[in-house]
Amino acid sequence: MKIILAPDSFKGTFSSLEVIRYLEEAAKRHLSPLEIVRIPIADGGEGTVDCLVTAAKGEYKTIGVMGPLSQMRVKAKYGLINERTAVIEMAQASGLPLLKDEEKDPLNTTTYGTGEIIKAALDEGIRDFIIGIGGSATNDGGIGAAQALGVKFLDENGCQVGFGGKELGKIRRIVLDDIDPRIKESSFTVICDVSNPLTGPDGATAVYGPQKGVDSTSFDILESGMKNYEALIKETIGIDMSRIPGSGAAGGLGAALVAFFDAELKPGIDTILDFVGFEELLDGADLVVTGEGRIDGQSVYGKVPVGIGKRCMAKDVKVIAIVGGIGPEIEKVYDYGIYSIMPTVNSPMSLEEALSRSEELLKDAADRMFRFIKLGMML
Repeated sequence: MKIILAPDSFKGTFSSLEVIRYLEEAAKRHLSPLEIVRIPIADGGEGTVDCLVTAAKGEYKTIGVMGPLSQMRVKAKYGLINERTAVIEMAQASGLPLLKDEEKDPLNTTTYGTGEIIKAALDEGIRDFIIGIGGSATNDGGIGAAQALGVKFLDENGCQVGFGGKELGKIRRIVLDDIDPRIKESSFTVICDVSNPLTGPDGATAVYGPQKGVDSTSFDILESGMKNYEALIKETIGIDMSRIPGSGAAGGLGAALVAFFDAELKPGIDTILDFVGFEELLDGADLVVTGEGRIDGQSVYGKVPVGIGKRCMAKDVKVIAIVGGIGPEIEKVYDYGIYSIMPTVNSPMSLEEALSRSEELLKDAADRMFRFIKLGMML
């Protein structure tokens, strides 16, 4: 029996590789003979580096960079897929999980560290970049990343502005004369699962700002600053970010990568599955086990399990999902090739209890799931 294990990470608890390990242990207890194919999956957020490095048998690099706040230093991991290509998660340097609740501060959080990762990879000779931009703590329009690579954002006195979203409204001129010349030699593919524009009611600040700490006071500062920034990009480069779906991703980092790095924004799960050659791996497979931290009716809009389910439908390979929790309208996902769902929570409990017992619960759910599979094979 050939089983493909292809889960996403369970945000806040397990990486996709850890989920695979627990699934494999349970599968081997109940099924034999067994061929297991391990494919850690991501959609541009946490786990993207692990997914692509594992698929390509690449290597990891770790460097010290600026964190989401300028006074922070963090160790950020990125991957070398081959001698020319790197995969980067912006959340490694500029992600929300790096901050405590009381540290969330979109007026001051910066993407500068993400730019430092790109610069380090350029120094390694890398010229092709795959960048996942999920999970950001920032609302700075990506100016931090651009600053790290030589773009100058000047105020009314001709001085460079500082870090964070509060600086966007101070910018009067964007100067590209000193941008790292290696950028022009490079290509940037950005994995982006949102289509939000930079500004407006569906923009970066309005939609994703609240989870990063935006309140009624900071909203006006950030939104007016973002509109100023949007106008200056159009004036300087000729690109109207209001017409670029995904420019509002990662607090506007999508806009900076398009404007200053000539990046191409692509949907996450399909880009990842294409890269790992998922269709070829399905040849001869009997079952695919996928999963993520939570699944609900909204998962049909680009989440990992549904993306995998659609690919498997075309090859008539059965799919089941193991998940941390189930939300409303779950029946929608059954139309996308997912036959059943196994939640890890096995009794009434608070979120805090579920998180504190996450390893125990995942192991139990994996065991129950493969017991059901074994029973089905015996019927």
